[in-house]
Amino acid sequence: MFKQNNLLENLPNARNAEVFDEIVKHPFVRIERIVSRGQTTPDTDWYDQDEHEWVTVLEGHAELAFEDGSRLTMRKGDQVTLPANTKHRVSWTDPDQETVWLAVFYRDKK
Repeated sequence: MFKQNNLLENLPNARNAEVFDEIVKHPFVRIERIVSRGQTTPDTDWYDQDEHEWVTVLEGHAELAFEDGSRLTMRKGDQVTLPANTKHRVSWTDPDQETVWLAVFYRDKK
């Protein structure tokens, strides 16, 4: 039987910490829903994963910062693909509402 869920309903409480829900896990792809509310990545930390990442904002607002100093503002409907080993961090998420992300992590076949 199929299990149906709505990514925007029954959101977890993200006031104290970001919430990561793994939706799909496969050897070559992983899909997560991430719910943020005011959280950021510490200034000294960088995401530097071996997987490519496609991410979109389903609700809310956020900003990504990159090692080269550039920044990317993201709002509802925006999406970006980050090649593997692109150092980035979340520099801002809206503290007044949930920011709901959908992230797809994937690897090159080897």
